[in-house]
Amino acid sequence: METLNVEHAPRLAAKVATPAAASRWPVIAVLAPCYNESMTIAKVVSDFRAVLPTAQVYVYDNNSTDGTGDIAARAGAIVRNENWQGKGSVVRRMFADIDADVYVMIDGDDTYDAKSAPHLIEALLTRRLDMVNGARETQAEKAFRPGHKFGNWFLTGAVRWSFGDKFKDMLSGYRVMSRRFVKSFPALSDGFEIETELTVHALRLRMPIAEIPTPYFERPVGSVSKLNTFRDGFRIMRVITRMVRDEKPLEFFGGAAAVLLLVGMLLAAPILLTYLETGLVPRFPTLILAVGLGVVSVISFAIGLILDTLSRVRNEQRRLAYLSCRDRALPEPK
Repeated sequence: METLNVEHAPRLAAKVATPAAASRWPVIAVLAPCYNESMTIAKVVSDFRAVLPTAQVYVYDNNSTDGTGDIAARAGAIVRNENWQGKGSVVRRMFADIDADVYVMIDGDDTYDAKSAPHLIEALLTRRLDMVNGARETQAEKAFRPGHKFGNWFLTGAVRWSFGDKFKDMLSGYRVMSRRFVKSFPALSDGFEIETELTVHALRLRMPIAEIPTPYFERPVGSVSKLNTFRDGFRIMRVITRMVRDEKPLEFFGGAAAVLLLVGMLLAAPILLTYLETGLVPRFPTLILAVGLGVVSVISFAIGLILDTLSRVRNEQRRLAYLSCRDRALPEPK
C-alpha cells in the first residue's frame, strides 16, 4: 500500500483550475450519498469544490428529515433524491444517473480528507487504474468505535482470504473509480454492504486497483453514524457468504461436501469395525444416517461442479460488459 504524499495534491487541482484545462481533462463527478447529514454536508461540499474546482458535486438525499438536501444545494451541490432507503440503493441510482470519466465517492459526514482527492485521482489516471481505495488512517481514538474497528478487520480479512489480499480497509467509503468500473458494476446491495460488493467486483475481474492511505477524522460533535455495528456487520457477513457461494461455488459446496463426508465416515467407522469383528451390523439408524450423509456429500459436490461452470460463464459476461465500457478521455501517463 503506497504512501500519500500531500505535496502532489495541488498538481491535479492546478491542471483543472481553469475552463481551458478542464476542456482537455476528464469530467470528474463527486458523489455523496446522504441521510440526515445537515451538520456536515455544507462543509463537505465546499471542501471538495475547493480542491476540485471543475468537478460537479452531486448530493443524493436519501429521505433526510433535517433539510440536508436544501443545505447542500445552498453550498453549491447538485441535489437529487432517492426514495429507496439504504446506501446501496443510493449508489445504484448515482451510478446509473451520472455520466463522467472519474467518479469520487465520499460520505457526507465530513470524516474523509478532501485534500487527498487530487492525489487519488492522479493515481487513477496516470496509472490507468479502475479503482483507488482511500484506506482510512487516524490518530483520533473516537474516529473508529471499537466494534467498527474489529468488524472492519474481521470482514476485510474474510474478503482477503476468499478473494485476494489487495485491500486492508475494505469498508472505506472513500473511493475513486473509472467510468468503465462504474458502468459495468452490477449493484445489488441495498445498505452499507455496498462497499463489500464494490471490492469483490474489482477482485473477481482482476481489475487494476490500488489502495492509498488517507487521513480519517472524527465526526463533529452532534453528528451520529448511521452504521449499526451488529446489524450491518451481520448483513455484510451474509453478503460475503453469498458472494463466496455465487462466485466460488466449487469451493463452497466442495467444502460442505468434505465436511459431510468426514462426519459420515466418523459415524460409519465403529459400525464397520464391529461388522468386521462379529459379522453383525448394530445401530442401523446410525448406519442409515452415515450413508445418507455420504449421498448428500456427493450431491453437494455435484452441485458445486455445475454452479462453477455457470459462475465462469457469468464472470465472462461481466468481463465483456466491463471491456465494452471504454473510458472516453484519459491523459497520457508521464
